[in-house]
Amino acid sequence: MSVMQDIREKGVIGASAAALEDVFTRVTAGISPGEFRKMLRGEPAGRPNPRLKPHSEAFLLHIKPTYYHESVTRWNHTFRLGLLSTYLFFIELITGLLLMIWYAPSPERAYVDMIRLLSNVPFGQFLRDLHRLGAEAMVAIVTAHMVRTYLTGSYKAPRQFTWFTGVILLVVTLFLSFSGYLLPWDQLAFWAVTIGTSMAEAVPPAVVGETVNLLARGAPDIGANGLLRFYLLHVIFLPLLLILFFFVHYYKVVHFGISLPANEEEVGEDTANRIPADKRVYFLPDVMVDELSFLTAFTTLTILITVFFFQAPLENIANPQSTPLHTVAPWYFYWLQGLLKVADKFIAGVLIPGVLLVLLMAIPYIDFNPSRRARDRRVAIVSGIVAGVVMIILSWMGTPEYAVKGAPSVEVVQELMPEEGPGLVREIGYAHLPLGTYRTDEHYETSDAHFAELLHEFRAGVIHYMETDPDFNQAYAELIISQDQPSLKRLHWRVHWYDSQGVPGLFERTFWLHENSLYWHEYGLKHEFLKYLRDLRFLNF
Repeated sequence: MSVMQDIREKGVIGASAAALEDVFTRVTAGISPGEFRKMLRGEPAGRPNPRLKPHSEAFLLHIKPTYYHESVTRWNHTFRLGLLSTYLFFIELITGLLLMIWYAPSPERAYVDMIRLLSNVPFGQFLRDLHRLGAEAMVAIVTAHMVRTYLTGSYKAPRQFTWFTGVILLVVTLFLSFSGYLLPWDQLAFWAVTIGTSMAEAVPPAVVGETVNLLARGAPDIGANGLLRFYLLHVIFLPLLLILFFFVHYYKVVHFGISLPANEEEVGEDTANRIPADKRVYFLPDVMVDELSFLTAFTTLTILITVFFFQAPLENIANPQSTPLHTVAPWYFYWLQGLLKVADKFIAGVLIPGVLLVLLMAIPYIDFNPSRRARDRRVAIVSGIVAGVVMIILSWMGTPEYAVKGAPSVEVVQELMPEEGPGLVREIGYAHLPLGTYRTDEHYETSDAHFAELLHEFRAGVIHYMETDPDFNQAYAELIISQDQPSLKRLHWRVHWYDSQGVPGLFERTFWLHENSLYWHEYGLKHEFLKYLRDLRFLNF
């Protein structure tokens, strides 16, 4: 009856407009169309301020502060790193749920499902690349967020527990990314996780270490049970743990407010919660527009990087009988792998990481300096910078460039056509590999720029090792490309050399390359970027 009464009083058009206005106000939890137009025009709010109503009635805005101090809304104060960390987690959540549709956590299915996802699922490659890039970006941004908090002294009272929960979130983020490393069930993932879980054996006493290792793997070696464990950790336990600590962390951030720049507060004081009326910046619409604009630009950049420059690696199917050359941990654990090269497994894999974790959590409780100003915190800042430099050095030590070089003859082939990973040969592709025999001590004329690049890198690699290794003299190498079957080329590599005693040596290795392999389907800007990185190594040629 009320609908008919409205129509009689206002007419059909007027009643419809009133109904739409009511729906709009309900959807926006209190913002009428007129107020929304004022927000778009940048006009100030009326009194009482209707823009505060959504913070008490809307689910998403209920946890957001109604206003901020103008100093903390400057981009260069926090760089929006906390916002980005949260945003990336939601990207991972959405892309991960979509990827679960085409994945089964069993050795018989996992790798096949990856191939099917990349070849038969529309946008499957993009979805997987975005998920992997988001995971690594999340690790980097959460780490940068912690570094920013440390350097600005924002962990000091009353935010000690906020820092503590942030450390927990960092650790969970690292293990969340690491647990997903095994799921593709390829050689890269299998051996990286095998090495990582083996460190549990160093936990004393030996029986405890063996038990922990067995619980992590589900068997003496990683197999079906280990894959299922890592899958459940990745999709259920660790995300739930992260969500729990995220809400605790975020509650503390909102409760105490984002710390102001140190030079705006007296030493030992914290006035982030006492915001004068003339310093307030309301979330609606100013902060929300800034955050949405920032996230839109970040999303655009992420998509461009995913499409043109980044490709999540997928190597050969996991093979417990074959250990690939230069197996490495994920990049964020390079420092741990570097430690393992110079110290005992217990010291490097258990003791030092454990002590570092405890120290990281205890920083707010052992730093008694009440000042957050940089000039008063020289010891803390210098200590943090030194720790960062040490981590970078250890990370470099964890790469194959440090203390694990193979024989020059092996490395020459490995750099162009590695056992695992695409390498330059697979990147340039089947069509750019003409049949014939090619030697590094001879020059060839070719109109194919990609194959010319391969010959240049082949020759440069041999020259490089002749100049740096005394047991690699008068060396030359051959690449013999033949057609074994239709659509299948055979690449036979031979490296000849003499050692320091004049004894000749010969190294041979054979690979096959199929026309329909999935290595070069994204050839273009991504390849040009990788080529630029390779050129940095051989600038002297």
